[in-house]
Amino acid sequence: MRLLLDENLSERLLPLLAEQFPGSCHVRQLGLGGASDLAIWDRARQEGYGLVTKDEDFLSLSVARGFPPKVVCLAIGNASNAETAALLLQQAETIETFWGHPEAGFLLLSPLP
Repeated sequence: MRLLLDENLSERLLPLLAEQFPGSCHVRQLGLGGASDLAIWDRARQEGYGLVTKDEDFLSLSVARGFPPKVVCLAIGNASNAETAALLLQQAETIETFWGHPEAGFLLLSPLP
């Protein structure tokens, strides 16, 4: 699964995620810095990315438009890059299962207690 990281996540996450999620990129790498949620949504859909964000507005798009793209929303607040990467890597199996599920379009992840 290739991930597209939304603008509210750091590009510095990419090297930390590269082994588990090869081919992932950041919206700025696609020239979408400052773009609307809809533009990001459309690009993720067109290029087969799973969209990773902290922006709950993508839930509304997911409900209104369906999927693809599938959306992984991180409920982590102001977490460090290391904490964010750790969450995604710890939940890699859950993300992969979600990616393959034919009826799931939105996944909310939060740190384990």
